Amino acid sequence: MAPFKHFLLALLATGSAIAAPAPQDADVEHHRPGHPGGPPHNPSVCHPRKDRLRRSWHTLTNAQKKAYIDAELCLMSKPSTSGLRGARTMFDDFQSAHVSMTEIVHYAGQFLPYHRLFVWAHEQALERECGYKGGQPYWDETVDAGSFSTSVLLDPVYGFGGNGVGASRCIADGPFANYTNALGPSYAINDHCIDRTIQDFVSWAGHAQYRDRCLNMTNWLDFWPCVEMSPHTAGHGGVGSQMSNPISSPGDPLFFLHHAWLDQIWAQWQNADRSTRLTAMGGKNKGDLATEFPGPLIPSDIPPPPGFPLTPPPIIMGDPGNTTTLNHVLQMMGITADRTVGEVMDTRGFLCYRYDV
Repeated sequence: MAPFKHFLLALLATGSAIAAPAPQDADVEHHRPGHPGGPPHNPSVCHPRKDRLRRSWHTLTNAQKKAYIDAELCLMSKPSTSGLRGARTMFDDFQSAHVSMTEIVHYAGQFLPYHRLFVWAHEQALERECGYKGGQPYWDETVDAGSFSTSVLLDPVYGFGGNGVGASRCIADGPFANYTNALGPSYAINDHCIDRTIQDFVSWAGHAQYRDRCLNMTNWLDFWPCVEMSPHTAGHGGVGSQMSNPISSPGDPLFFLHHAWLDQIWAQWQNADRSTRLTAMGGKNKGDLATEFPGPLIPSDIPPPPGFPLTPPPIIMGDPGNTTTLNHVLQMMGITADRTVGEVMDTRGFLCYRYDV
């Protein structure tokens, strides 16, 4: 595994792509609704009046696109309420929360559940703070695979601005060209632009054939590493720069559309066999930081996420050992209430949203 670690560290240095895990023989797939005394795995509290439909960005009208962009700009204009490290705005709150939890939400069974709740919390903030009503859109990257550089998502008026320019790779047009990130790259507190280095070749990982390969898998322990490998790589590595940094990538607003797409893939997979896949869970609680992503990169001035440092062994809330179960607690650093994995397995529960496909 040492060569892989060196490869990943090189990617972090160059900002060119993002890698993902392979299945582990020790992983265990769970299909039970939780341990006795634990929270319910699927609370049915979705009221029709609260139901949200998440649509592909490619299908939105210009008015719908502008409404979403305006709401994101609104979030960027509001002062931070989290008290998290480096955050100045509510938008920064999300980036800082992700920075704090990075080491235990990748290469782990909670990868998809954590990011499902993370994107939902962002959607809720857009609604609560900025009056947005349209539901979190997603970037169907199969449409643009191999040609991110010409995607409508990079439109300067009804999109997120284009590719970066010059040595800094700062985006020069679009609604977010003047936003200053307070965090990143990685764990640094550092004012910088939203930067991009579009890599069409890497974006091929979003091709439908790679997505469908994941969807055709019948076992969770095969499915989630597949998603974290190919589709996950497409959006991060294909956009590049800020997005290619697995730690601080939520500093680019495209992050939320990318991860909403990964969530749509998971929801589609779940809906193909709801009787078993709404409780299918497993995998490690965290990767091996000596050999796996993102490595022991937390600097001394950052309070470690719950369960760190490594010695004594991490304390993972809700789970014994190093196997992710439905009782695993998703720790959200105050951007929304902590929930268990079991509570976010069904988007038709308290999350109360569905996708257009």
